[in-house]
Amino acid sequence: MKSLKILWLNWRCWLNPEMGGAEVFTREVAKRWVASGHEVTLFTSEFLGCKKEEFSYGIKIMRAGGRFSVYRQAKKLYAKRFKKEGFDLVIDEINTVPFFAPGFVKNKEKVVALIHQLAREYWFYEMPFPVSYFGYYYLEDRWLRQYVDVPTVTVSESTRMDLVRSGFRHLFIVPEGLDFEPLDDVPKKEAKPIVVFAGRLKRAKRPDHAIRAFELVKKKIPEAELWILGDGPFKSKLERMAGVGVRFFGHLDNIKRRGLISQSWVLVNPSVREGWGLNVVEANALGVPCVAYDVPGLRDSIQDCQTGLLVKSGNVQALAEGLFRVLEDEELREEFSKNALEYSRNFSWDSCTEEFLKVIEATLLEE
Repeated sequence: MKSLKILWLNWRCWLNPEMGGAEVFTREVAKRWVASGHEVTLFTSEFLGCKKEEFSYGIKIMRAGGRFSVYRQAKKLYAKRFKKEGFDLVIDEINTVPFFAPGFVKNKEKVVALIHQLAREYWFYEMPFPVSYFGYYYLEDRWLRQYVDVPTVTVSESTRMDLVRSGFRHLFIVPEGLDFEPLDDVPKKEAKPIVVFAGRLKRAKRPDHAIRAFELVKKKIPEAELWILGDGPFKSKLERMAGVGVRFFGHLDNIKRRGLISQSWVLVNPSVREGWGLNVVEANALGVPCVAYDVPGLRDSIQDCQTGLLVKSGNVQALAEGLFRVLEDEELREEFSKNALEYSRNFSWDSCTEEFLKVIEATLLEE
């Protein structure tokens, strides 16, 4: 494929303190495209202390607007500057609110949508009423209808099926990757049973369910601990509700975070839904199985009864029972840990990048 000039629109970048798994995907794919000779410009929102323009991994980052105004700013900057720069492709990465690039990108560039997950239940966890009501029952479906004929990349079968039900016609699954090599063997664990939660501390991730489930586990295994890795707006409430044995580590760099996860016995993920569940496969690569709710994304990244357990969504008792089963049954835990480690070897950002490029090549070849 010839060298491409790509404009990537995303509401956040990986340097934003509130970055998540979607931004990891953007970074890992884009930096590999640049390394292979393509040119990538990322337009995204501003955050406190950020630079308006900078380069990261060879990617040109341009910023304007905030969480909600970034979408208007993208349209303005396209009309003022981007349409003159001869891009071959525009990637419209949709995190609940689209950029609506198909409506204003009119200079022969191809548009590809990237959707990790639909918001759906997130509306009720992250938005106040009545915004949550209108978002769930009206806004999201209305927005998505404008993309049904746009080539669209997603990261899991669950999201693909959500999009099929929304009328999308040109869908491609590009599995996520890993940015480190899985361990050779399951590492030595802490002497006491450790449950770990690793992720953004926000309502939709339901870390409160992890704490409540752990309280039930601790009644049967008094020496157990729950390690909470991450930060976010829900932290102060979680600290107030946490009992004995719950430790908060805050935001950690990758080395420290992976070191703690590798020492744990099991990861818990009670999220309301995920695009894929990147932290699950990252834990797997460190020899750690996962107990999670059976929701979109997590049912894709977890092989039930092989690399972990899936339990009924929202059922804290079931979550606790799943955790207790893994913690108490050493033979089962060792089997899950070995399976999880082996399963993680199937994923790499190199493969993800190659698959995405195949989608782009097919899109560019269309009449």
